[in-house]
Amino acid sequence: MTRLEAWFAGAAAVVLAVLLVTAIVAATSGPATSESAADWSPDLPDVHDVDEPTEPGIATVGDDRFDSVQAAVDAAEPGETVVLEGRFDEHVTVDTAGLTLAAADGDGAVIDGGGEGTVVALEAPDVTVEGVWIRDTGHDRGGEHAGIFVNGSAATITDVRLTEVSYGIWVNGVEGVTVEESTIAGREDVFPLTDRGNGIHLWDADDAVLRDNHVTAVRDGIYYSWAERVHAENNTLWEMRYGVHYMYSNDNRLEGNVAFDNDVGFALMVSENITLVDNVAASNDGTSAHGILLKDVERSEVRRNAVVANGNGFYVYNAQGNRLVDNLVLENRVGIHVTAGSSGEVVAGNSFIDNDEQAFATTNAQIAWNDSETGNYWSDARAADLDGDGTSEIRHQPAGTVERLVHDRPQAAVFADSPAFEAVRLAESSFPVVESAGLIDHHPLSEPPQENWRDYYENHDH
Repeated sequence: MTRLEAWFAGAAAVVLAVLLVTAIVAATSGPATSESAADWSPDLPDVHDVDEPTEPGIATVGDDRFDSVQAAVDAAEPGETVVLEGRFDEHVTVDTAGLTLAAADGDGAVIDGGGEGTVVALEAPDVTVEGVWIRDTGHDRGGEHAGIFVNGSAATITDVRLTEVSYGIWVNGVEGVTVEESTIAGREDVFPLTDRGNGIHLWDADDAVLRDNHVTAVRDGIYYSWAERVHAENNTLWEMRYGVHYMYSNDNRLEGNVAFDNDVGFALMVSENITLVDNVAASNDGTSAHGILLKDVERSEVRRNAVVANGNGFYVYNAQGNRLVDNLVLENRVGIHVTAGSSGEVVAGNSFIDNDEQAFATTNAQIAWNDSETGNYWSDARAADLDGDGTSEIRHQPAGTVERLVHDRPQAAVFADSPAFEAVRLAESSFPVVESAGLIDHHPLSEPPQENWRDYYENHDH
């Protein structure tokens, strides 16, 4: 170590000691406040404000007419269509392969379960349910009471409305099920949220396709348990515990989904080889308040997502060998929180813009990002792109001594822009001799690579 380096290291140590004393004194001055003022939402369908059929129900199979869905189903041959009109108060079991239940007109047929059990059970393969309104299941979440219980492979559920349900659609150990263009709304008056069932519940349900659905007022919007090779695309999930919840489910893809106003947007747990691409997690600000949670997740790719105005944008817990690349992380209380021994992540090409706290790491070591790869854009970094290649020559430590101090003692946030704090940040970023614990980005970007980031910024208040 040179004499200059030794002098600077000593000076930095003195500054750190002064900061600790300052933080303790600041504890008497009242807490600093930080607000996430998001007011963002996509276009949503009418969930409850829909004219319901009032005429007694008629079920037609060919030229035959029945006043009961079950009677029509029992009379139908494989491959036939049962056309429904009006209101039916009953429970239905379909055990004929290839049968179709279809409403004659949109929302023109409703099957009401009267608050008991499962309303429609599909016990045969290749059954289709199309355009039917199904509502009022039993209330016992432990009893698997669902609007539609799927126990036959290759079922197709399309343009269905499910309301006042414990579970919306339960897919039970069968393959190749498609759920598309449907609306699921649970019971808004049931609290806590954990007493509700899930919107789309996948148990040992491989090769499912879930697309263009709207789910609200349930416990978890889409719940995966031992479900593999599931493709979920363009679903919208709001006002629940977890928009998406993974447990023990590998080799799945989530693309173009929106999860907002939940406790957690996307909760990926104890799974591997997940692809999470082009999704939006916005305003998820409940008790846990994570936009995207990765817990015990391995070898997965999280790419090109917009993570906006959540509590924690990313919460990474004991996650190993994942790629977090090309994401927009905007105006969260904490951009990314890394904890519990997470390691081996590639974190590159992301834009961390105007988060109250850009990053935080629960670690006594220094976690180095991008020692040999392109780094991330940090809106508060001191970028110095001297050669014009888009990468700063000055490394950036988004989570270091100052960030840990402020995180542990929020009262110290009033000094965040003080000369003493700035001196420590400068030391950690510019002088490798000061290797404090936290996160280090070796190659920060001089400009945000996400050209559309202002579109999200302008869609909510600040």
